[in-house]
Amino acid sequence: MPKLKTRKSAARRFKATGSGKIKRRKAFKSHLLQHKGSERKSRLSKMALVHETNEENVRLMLPYM
Repeated sequence: MPKLKTRKSAARRFKATGSGKIKRRKAFKSHLLQHKGSERKSRLSKMALVHETNEENVRLMLPYM
């Protein structure tokens, strides 16, 4: 069986937790921040888990995670 390639863009965006779930960053925190409230920006800074409907697609992109 040949080695499988990892999608490098996905490898930079996703990390595995200790229990095997996949964590991700939240969107909308990169620019245009002056009109967003501080509480909203604080919420967007936290990590989130990939939803189970998308988890299979992420695992296909990261075969050795």
